[in-house]
Amino acid sequence: MNDNDIIELYFARDERALDETRIKYGKYCLSIAFNILGNREDAEECENDTYLGAWNSIPPTRPNIFSAFIGRIARNQALKRYRAKTTDKRYMTEAAISLDELSECIPDSTHFLDELEQNELADIINSFLRSLAAEERRVFVCRYWYCDSIADISSQFGFGQSKVKMMLLRTREKLLNYLKERGVFI
Repeated sequence: MNDNDIIELYFARDERALDETRIKYGKYCLSIAFNILGNREDAEECENDTYLGAWNSIPPTRPNIFSAFIGRIARNQALKRYRAKTTDKRYMTEAAISLDELSECIPDSTHFLDELEQNELADIINSFLRSLAAEERRVFVCRYWYCDSIADISSQFGFGQSKVKMMLLRTREKLLNYLKERGVFI
């Protein structure tokens, strides 16, 4: 079933939408959640919460790109669960490591005054990502959006781990400079 048909099932409030979403995007959502949480049971719960999130969001939202929409819900669910678990600082996953790597570039969201500033930051980061070469952008997104491990990225792109680490380091430095140029950091 194509994405538009699935979305129409949501608008019709037909519960088959959940089954069709699970069939088409279940592994995708589970993978995103597992990369962030590092625990299969928690990832499965996030996957289920993702379907509920989609059910509660559609309607009124009509996603343009359903895969990105459902992936974002899965990621947000996993990050919410991750934050709840990390009140005990001993919980280290790929998400913790990758988010720590970005901490020098991206300000902590608690320091922003309102949603408008967060949206502006998102626009600036999206602009930065569009400025990168396709391969560099894909590696960056794999690490910092999907929280893939260095080993997984190396395998996926056919690079050595040291090349991936260096590529990510240089991209983070570029991002920091890009943000400074746009006044995000003073």
